[in-house]
Amino acid sequence: MTKYDNDATRRQVLRAGLAVVGGAVAVSAAQAQDKIDPKMVQYQDSPKDGNKCSTCVNFEAPSSCKIVAGKISPNGWCIAYAPMEDKKG
Repeated sequence: MTKYDNDATRRQVLRAGLAVVGGAVAVSAAQAQDKIDPKMVQYQDSPKDGNKCSTCVNFEAPSSCKIVAGKISPNGWCIAYAPMEDKKG
């Protein structure tokens, strides 16, 4: 193996490493953008017909949502509202 063979191998390793890092950054950016703009789901800071974010399956306490971007009020509501199952019985 010559000196130039080692240099080529190092370059390949560095390129592969940069590709992995770049891919990870792209994936995390895509995940951050997966949430929907509150305007698109008609989000409001108040309940509607007794339904509110804190009783929705997508709500993540204390103030976020699995599908809607930004800060979410537990007393808010949007058209993506899906009630939690009643755990009686």
